[in-house]
Amino acid sequence: MNWRTISITGLILFLFAIAGTALVSFTYENTRDRIAANERATLLRKLHLLIEPARYDNNLFEDTVMLRDRELTGTPGPVAVYRARKTSRPVALVLPAVAPGGYNGTIKLLVGINYDGTLTGVRVISHHETPGLGDGIEEERSDWIHGFDGKSLGNPAMNRWQVKKDGGDFDQLTGATITPRAVVKAVKKSLLYYRAHRDTLFSTSGHRDNGQ
Repeated sequence: MNWRTISITGLILFLFAIAGTALVSFTYENTRDRIAANERATLLRKLHLLIEPARYDNNLFEDTVMLRDRELTGTPGPVAVYRARKTSRPVALVLPAVAPGGYNGTIKLLVGINYDGTLTGVRVISHHETPGLGDGIEEERSDWIHGFDGKSLGNPAMNRWQVKKDGGDFDQLTGATITPRAVVKAVKKSLLYYRAHRDTLFSTSGHRDNGQ
């Protein structure tokens, strides 16, 4: 193969690379807004599982506070807390939280809390628990997660915020105790955080940073 052939081959490959990059960029630019809209709609559906639309009249995506608390959220970066209000009065919010002690790793949660400190509900948004056992924490798999509805730090009593195997009030899953134990602990932690920081979480300052 002579230098002329090598040069031509190289040029063709270069042009293909340029064309491929341009195609990827074009596709991204034309689908970015659609992907963002789909992600926003998916998140809104999840939020509405915890705060019914009729309960608020503000824009959840605009009324947020950025929370930075690694112990609670599992990430060093800020994450959004979505706040619901009715005629400007606080109604409820949704906190992101993690249960780090799952059987197969971290369990990510959304925790809905009414202004008075009662739970609107809890939903699992990601996990790696064992299918047929730990995955019973998913709403689609069982109604176990609904056991948190309406609960608070006073209902049950603080020392009863455990699974029944540990002397608490919450059911464990058949054949799986580690997973529900981790979720109960994380939800309790979220309620304790809310009780300590409610006014700040609902304030309009726009940021909450524990520096963790």
